[in-house]
Amino acid sequence: MNILLTGASRGIGAATYELLRTSGHEVVGHSTRGSDDLVAGDLADPEAPRRIWESAIARLGRIDALVNNAGIYEGIADDASDADWQAAWHRTLTINLASAADLCRLAVQHFKANGGGRIVNVASRAAFRGDSPSHWHYAASKAAMIGMTKTIARGYAADGILAFAVAPGFTVSEMTEEYLAGRGGAAIIADIPLGRVTSTDEVAEAIRWLATEAPAASTGSVIDLNGASYVR
Repeated sequence: MNILLTGASRGIGAATYELLRTSGHEVVGHSTRGSDDLVAGDLADPEAPRRIWESAIARLGRIDALVNNAGIYEGIADDASDADWQAAWHRTLTINLASAADLCRLAVQHFKANGGGRIVNVASRAAFRGDSPSHWHYAASKAAMIGMTKTIARGYAADGILAFAVAPGFTVSEMTEEYLAGRGGAAIIADIPLGRVTSTDEVAEAIRWLATEAPAASTGSVIDLNGASYVR
């Protein structure tokens, strides 16, 4: 399969990029700055999604699956200035939600013309459980992503377009190892019945399965990966 994956330079994205490639798929990965392998694009720029999509089409010719993984997790205090509060909401919703929506729209148009395809959106446990008092905007962006995924699944199944989401809880990666080793990590682990945080490899495997193998009847599904720290 030919797959476009955003946010492929670290964490869940890097694990997914490696897994998809070693599983025999042709993958165009994306990162903000790009590299020899990754397409560049700052998703804070409303024009970036189309440039990323067109770059992927130029490389692959056709796209069979889109994985929207890129996102930010930047806090803002509830007593911040109005300007800072609004800027934080705008930035998070633009990168986490609007850019994913733009890519989904391009994918739907492409899939309609090419016999179908798959979309996997990387949401978060926060979509259902909420997040910290500094992350209203993050939780809101991920909840909206779930709603968008279900809308796509219901609206385009007849066109052979399948849409799924994954909702990881706290995930261990190179970005979080230091925090987990400190006092914050103990509280996080205590809240997870499984007794450990989710690995990026576990999330990558769920994404791989949804993007390439999951049965069509499961379209609209959300897979939770949080060690039972939140169950629905």
